[in-house]
Amino acid sequence: MITPDKQERIEACIQELAAILYEEADKSQILNLEGIEKTVRQQVLEHVSPNIALFLSNKRLDQK
Repeated sequence: MITPDKQERIEACIQELAAILYEEADKSQILNLEGIEKTVRQQVLEHVSPNIALFLSNKRLDQK
């Protein structure tokens, strides 16, 4: 279970990540809900998911 302190840290990291990704977003593509959803999906797939997958695969290797 995630402790309140860790949850607070997660929220802070997410806010920082969101700010960075917003800075890098093509503002002409985030004018409506569809554009926002596509941009977020693309950024998560490109920048976030590979790093989480790498972390999880390393954790599995550590458990062997």
